[in-house]
Amino acid sequence: MPSERIVNIQKKNEFDDMVGSPNLSVVHFWAPWAAQCEPMDEAMKILAEEEPDLKEVKFARVEAEEMADLSMDFEVAAVPTFLFFKQGKVVKRVEGAKAADVTKAVKSLARQKSAGPRSPTQSVTIQEPSINDNESVEDLNARLKKLISSSSVMLFMKGDPSAPKCGFSRQTIEILDDLNVKFGSFDILTDESVRQGLKTYSNWPTYPQLYVKGELVGGLDILKEMNESGELKTMLEEVSISKAPDFKALINRTPLMIFMKGCPSEPKCGFSRTLVEILNETGLQFDTFDILQDEDVRQGLKKFSNWPTYPQVYVKGELIGGLDIIKELKESGDLISTLKGED
Repeated sequence: MPSERIVNIQKKNEFDDMVGSPNLSVVHFWAPWAAQCEPMDEAMKILAEEEPDLKEVKFARVEAEEMADLSMDFEVAAVPTFLFFKQGKVVKRVEGAKAADVTKAVKSLARQKSAGPRSPTQSVTIQEPSINDNESVEDLNARLKKLISSSSVMLFMKGDPSAPKCGFSRQTIEILDDLNVKFGSFDILTDESVRQGLKTYSNWPTYPQLYVKGELVGGLDILKEMNESGELKTMLEEVSISKAPDFKALINRTPLMIFMKGCPSEPKCGFSRTLVEILNETGLQFDTFDILQDEDVRQGLKKFSNWPTYPQVYVKGELIGGLDIIKELKESGDLISTLKGED
């Protein structure tokens, strides 16, 4: 991704010099194994080279795992992550392949005038996705319990098995794949309430988290130790002996559940891609299941729901339909109320 305006930072002092500027600095934390970083690089290149109003903005890339200390300092645990700096302070953060969000943030922050130097004692402002304020602790815990129990082997991770968004999640997937075990997964980047709430619920502060039969096993370090001793293989073989998928638990995993080909960041068919685009426009939170990763689910759900094609959309455990139905609901103006399960 050659561009004179985009700096590939390889040393801490280079980073410090750039972000210390009073002008806006935009830093893309990326990884070579993450395909979703490529379109984000392209979006940044367009901003850097084709937007005349952004001439004062500085753009840079940091390979997250090569500069692990820097990533840890700024709590970067997923790629792609964009951090926006003014005078050495983080003023905004965008996680995930969200080119539109990055573009909007760059243009908005570039228009803002610097407020001058801030006291070293002031805290850094890091903007995170909002938590669902309408959900009580009791309701959240009930939802977490349902999520944890939706598969006998359940992994809470950043990204999904086909596109992990942090090195720790990627290594965990590699371990589970090597053991040839079936497991369910949940992308905690898609739901800030789950991401924060599960830390308290399980008393475990980091991700990924693996649960077996509803009980927390631990994170990557523990899984590595158990894998080396052979304990993990024995445990997982006992619970992952081929059983029919629990379709009722799957479709109730979240209030808005989508079964598709691929994942939201990398749909594997045009119908799934179009559906994700429509759902993203609603602003509603939803979870997805990649039916290409599990042939039992792919074939069995057709019979369970009596619906022969994918994608399939479920609201509170009830089948709404496929892409055609969603398009009709959008055209009639009933889409959002239907997806919310409103009477």
